[in-house]
This record gives sequence, structure tokens and C-alpha cells, in this order.
Amino acid sequence: MPPLEAAAVYIGINILLLIYLSSRVVFMRRSAQISVGHGGNLELELRTRAHGNATEYIPAMMVGLVTAAYMGIPVLWIHVLGGTFTFGRILHAVGLSGNILPARAFGMVLTWIAMIGIALMLIYHGLA
Repeated sequence: MPPLEAAAVYIGINILLLIYLSSRVVFMRRSAQISVGHGGNLELELRTRAHGNATEYIPAMMVGLVTAAYMGIPVLWIHVLGGTFTFGRILHAVGLSGNILPARAFGMVLTWIAMIGIALMLIYHGLA
């Protein structure tokens, strides 16, 4: 599998994760009849933060993966970093949505490890 196609797999999965998290917010808003904010509804607040947090991290990493693929970073690294990031995002979403602190924290650590890894690779290959 070429690097760009590998990156596309993680982009697709993370897009689906964003849609899933967004739909959880929309359905909760409808059932609670809250159109703006969270109206004191803790469950809606958690769902909104889970979606918001994903939207804060996913785009930058996906740009990093595509850039790395175009720069010729080996496909193994695209899988290692893309898989680590995606697993971290899923763990974080589960942890935040269910208020499970260990899953949330470990998910964030995996997210940061993958993002730092891709950032360092891009800088190194960009300067080489």
C-alpha cells in the first residue's frame, strides 16, 4: 500500500469519528430540546466537548499525514502514527463521553505522541 493510500484510510476513519461524535450532539440536543449551549445538561456538555476536542486535533494530524505521504515518509510510519493517533482519538472520545478518566488520559497521550512524531518527521524531512 502506498503512503498516500495509507493516509487516506486514517483520514476516512477520523472523518467517520467526527460524524459520529457530531451526531451524538445533534441527537442529544433534539431530545433535550436545547438548540444552543448545553442548558445545564451535563451529558450534552460532555458530548459537545468530545466532538469539540476531536475537531481541534484531527484536522492538523490529517494534514500532517498527507504531507508526510507526499514527502515520501515510509508507509510503515504512516500506519504507526495514523493508527496511534486514531486509537488515541477513539479512546479519548470514549473516555470523555463516559467520564472514564483513564481512557481519556491515555487517549490524549497517544494523540500527543502521534502528533509530536509526525511533527518531528516533517521538520526533519523538510530540512534534510
